[in-house]
Amino acid sequence: MPDPASISLTSPLAPIKGIGQRTADQLAALGLTNVGKLIAHIPLRHERHEAEANVRELLPGQIVSTRGEIVATRPVGNGKRSRFEAVLMDATGRLDLVWFNAPYMRDKVIPGMRVRVQGKAKSFGYGLQLTNPKLEPLRPEHSEPDRREARIRAVYPASEEIDSARIERAIDAVLDEALPQLEDHLPEPFRVARDLPELREAYRMLHRPESMEEAARAVRRLAYDELLMLQVSVALKRAELRTRLRAPALPWTEKLDAHIRARFPFQLTDAQNDVIKEITADLSSPVPSNRLIQGDVGSGKTVVALYAMLLAVADGHQAALMAPTELLAEQHFASISRMLGGSRVRVALLTASVTGDARDGLLSALREGRIDLLIGTHALITDQVEFKSLAVAVIDEQHRFGVHQRAALRSKGAAPSDASAGAQSVTPHVLVMTATPIPRTLAITIFGDLDVSTIRSLPAGRKPIRTRVVQSPQRDEVYSFVEKRLEKGQQAYVVVPAIDASEDASGADIRGVTDVLEQLTKGPLKSRRVEAVHGRLPSRDRERIMQSFRDARIDVLVATTVIEVGVDVPNAAIMVIEQADRFGLSQLHQLRGRVGRGTHESVCILIADPTTEEARARLAAIAATSDGFALAEKDFELRGMGELFGSRQSGTPAFRVADLVRDRDLLAMARRDAMDWVARSPTLDRPEESLLKRRVLKAHGQGLALGDVG
Repeated sequence: MPDPASISLTSPLAPIKGIGQRTADQLAALGLTNVGKLIAHIPLRHERHEAEANVRELLPGQIVSTRGEIVATRPVGNGKRSRFEAVLMDATGRLDLVWFNAPYMRDKVIPGMRVRVQGKAKSFGYGLQLTNPKLEPLRPEHSEPDRREARIRAVYPASEEIDSARIERAIDAVLDEALPQLEDHLPEPFRVARDLPELREAYRMLHRPESMEEAARAVRRLAYDELLMLQVSVALKRAELRTRLRAPALPWTEKLDAHIRARFPFQLTDAQNDVIKEITADLSSPVPSNRLIQGDVGSGKTVVALYAMLLAVADGHQAALMAPTELLAEQHFASISRMLGGSRVRVALLTASVTGDARDGLLSALREGRIDLLIGTHALITDQVEFKSLAVAVIDEQHRFGVHQRAALRSKGAAPSDASAGAQSVTPHVLVMTATPIPRTLAITIFGDLDVSTIRSLPAGRKPIRTRVVQSPQRDEVYSFVEKRLEKGQQAYVVVPAIDASEDASGADIRGVTDVLEQLTKGPLKSRRVEAVHGRLPSRDRERIMQSFRDARIDVLVATTVIEVGVDVPNAAIMVIEQADRFGLSQLHQLRGRVGRGTHESVCILIADPTTEEARARLAAIAATSDGFALAEKDFELRGMGELFGSRQSGTPAFRVADLVRDRDLLAMARRDAMDWVARSPTLDRPEESLLKRRVLKAHGQGLALGDVG
């Protein structure tokens, strides 16, 4: 066994006294392969364990702990009302135990075994009973542990092979030697001003807290560190963008402004004009713009982005718009081409469906500057795509792309204009758009390197959408209502959660497009022209169906969420969303935004049989308001960041300690501190900052493309 003094943070675990090979192998399966990783294993929570007492000493109304032998057990009832009862005895008396709706306990609690239990005692007959107590088997192969004193205990993420208690013992075996080796990247005056404990003390309080208050202080320090690392990385990226890159400065004149606005078939709102002022101020500077345009459904973001792209074209440059799906790219191409009809602006569409000679010709024209405005999907960032002079790049539905795609589109700018040392690289101005209103907390966290413009008002003439929630037994009434609206010449969407019908993990049915299409055409809408559109259709068929729907040659469109963004059919005034409880709140709001775009009074009907409180809360919220920003905040509270944006979305930070709902104030503090720090030291090159810089680059260097900063 190694001398404790020789243990380092990189030491393997197997040779350490109190751990051994078997435990080390089980820890390795959790990714805990050395001392440093072991002490960085964050508890799920902390629990107060009460001091043990004899059964006779226990008092009703208190959290109590005792040990004894299970002398009898019995299951009672079946189903959700079942319970499992056991009797524990020690030398001083009897204690009754009961677990509700826990049939698995019959295999875990067996007469003759010795256990330690903890729970809230209540009077029961002539004695006491614990309901759903925590139970710890006392293994016969080990000598029984001493009677426990009151303490706070960390509960760790564990596995079937190794439980939390054994992880706790492994951490305890290395903690005293490991803590002195932890270096703090925050200077003492900085920590003291923010009431943050030293790093090694924070880890001591995390693993061996003397009180719940100490555990909370440890969590606060480590959560702050996570948030600060991210915010410093974002601030470094902003500083790099503004000092090491330049973009074409695009001139603006009143004459040019009037010329561009003449292309729009409607007056812009005050909110749109305000955002255009912010954008033109950005684009007239050689400092590359990096701006997020967020607005509610139908607020007119595309027109604002087109204004920016036309500024580039007017100055002899090119512009690009990248959308996440072919359908949305096709929609943008159609609407922008209509607005630019008769102008000299040359617009092209590039998606995976453009192949062969057509693709080769398009790429050649792009290289030679014979295309002014290119619209497309991920195909825009493939290696073969080269612009002659890309000045403005727009990314639609930003949250569907990661930071790497944004960086790839930015790299389509020209090479350094001067090969001399220190020459600035030329890069396009970048605008990113989202119709998913982003909670302020997320805007700071995920898009913190962007300036944010918000379009809050809707274009004139938009009527509010009525939203109703009904249960599936009312489905026939819903489609009778749809039929009445179709008789008036209006059109409808029916949105379904999947392409093919299936079952979820619990065995519940999931409705599919093909089945719903068949049911409607053979049932309540059999006299109507009903078609389906979804992501598996070839783009040519999809566009044909969408155009037929726009031209009112189709009455009802059955679709998946492929229509979530970008589809604009003013005559479509009714939407039915089947199994609406299977959609997120922001997604429901996006879908609802496909109606209400014309002069008809619009209705969105959500058919749902929610089985959870969260699903009921989502449906109540969507029915109560049409404010996308309020709904985004509610969705964030209900589901958190990972669910809201997809846990695997590239560029979304994964926090082990920080909770963005709980730690909003901490995030604001970390953001202020990071901005101030990087303003003082734009590259973190001071000797005393070397540790902070290393840890920032390790945590976020790859995700935010910070390699050139370090």
